[in-house]
Amino acid sequence: MIFKKAFIQKQNKLKIEEELLCSYLERKSIPVEFITQKQIDRRRLLIERDTLVVGDISCVSGALKQLKIDVPEPNSYPDSLKVFLYRKVWDSTLSKLMFKIDHGGSDPVFAKPADSLKRFTGQVFRNSNDFYFLHSVSKKTKIHCSEVVNWVSEYRVYVVNSEIREVSYYDGDESIKIDNEIVEKSISALDKVNESYAGYGIDFGVLDTGETALIEMNDGYGLGAYNIGSKDYSELIIARWFELMESKKE
Repeated sequence: MIFKKAFIQKQNKLKIEEELLCSYLERKSIPVEFITQKQIDRRRLLIERDTLVVGDISCVSGALKQLKIDVPEPNSYPDSLKVFLYRKVWDSTLSKLMFKIDHGGSDPVFAKPADSLKRFTGQVFRNSNDFYFLHSVSKKTKIHCSEVVNWVSEYRVYVVNSEIREVSYYDGDESIKIDNEIVEKSISALDKVNESYAGYGIDFGVLDTGETALIEMNDGYGLGAYNIGSKDYSELIIARWFELMESKKE
């Protein structure tokens, strides 16, 4: 598949992700048109299978819906990788977590939205005051919960067609590296049961126990860029977009 053009979301200014794509597409002589979320929401753009759409999750999700392609469900903790979690992880709702915290029936819990829209930033909830900023979020919101652990360092591994393109540090002590053997085993495990994508990011960190553990997996269609070059990042985004286009029912 060859793109005729690319729609790239521009808010007040281009974010690093869009800058990386623009640089790559310019080198490939693919025309770029900057768009807004409002244009996507109001369906004012002619989006076809040979059009690349790049932006945040809300923007790309809107484009997929216009193309009648199902927006992928997040799979932050794939079944094939649960052996690498090294902590308890479970699903719940915001209301259930609030009830437990309010009534003293829970240790501190890390929680984040389970859907792709990321209605709030994941954080540790220790007491009722920690819910104050969520007053506008529906209490029915589905969430992923996990017991609180101590991450010493955190990295994102960028994968294109099962090939590691970049391992990017983003938090903690950069001198403490993740175990590459664990990463390779994880990619193989995902491939074996068809839980992988053509392009994705998989975050690993080192715990204070010294173990390399899965933080979360991220779909490539709306993936953030941490210390990665234009070519590798763009080819990841494009590979995943191709894959999504191929899933469209004729």
